[in-house]
Amino acid sequence: MALVLILATTFGCATQPTVPVASAPDLSSQYVLGPGDRIRVVVFGHEDLSGEFSVGTNGTVALPLGGAVQGAGKTPDDLETAIADALAPDYLRDPRVSVEVLSYRPFFILGEVKAPGSYPYVSGINVRSAVALAGGYTYRAKESHVFITHAGAGNTRQKAQPDAPVLPGDIIEVPERFF
Repeated sequence: MALVLILATTFGCATQPTVPVASAPDLSSQYVLGPGDRIRVVVFGHEDLSGEFSVGTNGTVALPLGGAVQGAGKTPDDLETAIADALAPDYLRDPRVSVEVLSYRPFFILGEVKAPGSYPYVSGINVRSAVALAGGYTYRAKESHVFITHAGAGNTRQKAQPDAPVLPGDIIEVPERFF
């Protein structure tokens, strides 16, 4: 092993040290639902009440018997409790509910990219990958940074680097460079 390392170093083949990149956030438990998210609701023992649903533009999830339950602004765990509460008093005794996010709401990219628009969220995506999905930078793009508006974070616009993580519902703006 030592001989291989010496030869690799001598001939310029040594591996470069890795530079830590901003890691993708864990969306499993802390994720806050919003319009456009697709979820699976399972009411144990009641297949007729279970199914796949979308969080509507008004932030509610329309459920059989449970009616419209507010989903936007809640974590999947909080929504489980809200659905159980909606079903408990009149329809079921001690309902057990599970909520799973099937697909996250899209993110949006605009500005100096070749194909601005909305794109489906993929776990672990960063700004550089989002730009690639949008066809790459235009010749007028400022490639050193972008501006991101995180959905649900007070809608504050922040300057971000190309390795910054993208979250569902984010709006990414690629600015124009000045000559």
